Amino acid sequence: MIRKFSMATAVLMAATGSALAADLPSRRPPPPVYTPPPLFTWTGFYVGGQIGYGFGHDSIYSRGAGVFTGTSPNGVVGGAHAGYNYQINQFVVGLEGDVDGTSLSKSVTAFNGVTYGSRLPVEGSVRGRVGYAWDRALFYATGGAAFADIQNSYSGPTGFTSNSTGRVGWTVGGGVDYALTNNWSVRGEYRYSDFGRTNYQAPTPAAVTVGNHVTEHAVRVGFSYKFDMYAPPAPVLAKY
Repeated sequence: MIRKFSMATAVLMAATGSALAADLPSRRPPPPVYTPPPLFTWTGFYVGGQIGYGFGHDSIYSRGAGVFTGTSPNGVVGGAHAGYNYQINQFVVGLEGDVDGTSLSKSVTAFNGVTYGSRLPVEGSVRGRVGYAWDRALFYATGGAAFADIQNSYSGPTGFTSNSTGRVGWTVGGGVDYALTNNWSVRGEYRYSDFGRTNYQAPTPAAVTVGNHVTEHAVRVGFSYKFDMYAPPAPVLAKY
């Protein structure tokens, strides 16, 4: 009888100890809380840089001298850009501005012995962008206002003169952006720009008006950094 009572007591104490142990707080650290990364979006402000090559044409006509010629300025273009995109489902709309310094220049000597020169030391644009996002690739078209500082020179038997004018025209093109991460992306772009016409006086045998019309083709590659517009929710810790 005593033996049975002792066994029952031992079983009861073991069960009670297990229950008490279960009620004690765990000394193990809680499992790490998984916070999923934010879904990628093109929405946000961004800044970046670009470099490329431009080749253009400057049509030159000397009214009064009866001379029509032209130069083909070409060279490296490079600078910075900034903009904002807004994504709606797969479609992306945005606004971007850029400024480039360039080495585009060229001179040509016409049949009358007069040398005409053209340079584009700086150019830029303010453009709208419309695109379609396919995963992390963004295919887009762009267009808007273009501006440039056009420098022309004239050297002939009767003297030398130069002229520098700020031009405003238009530009249109397209390209593709590819997001390497949620913040960094690379791009390739082609644009055609027309900087309009201007006139200046040149010292030919008698002062005549020289007209210029500058156009440009340019290809650029670049990179952009997009600022985060997404704030991940604070992690929730559960009690264990």
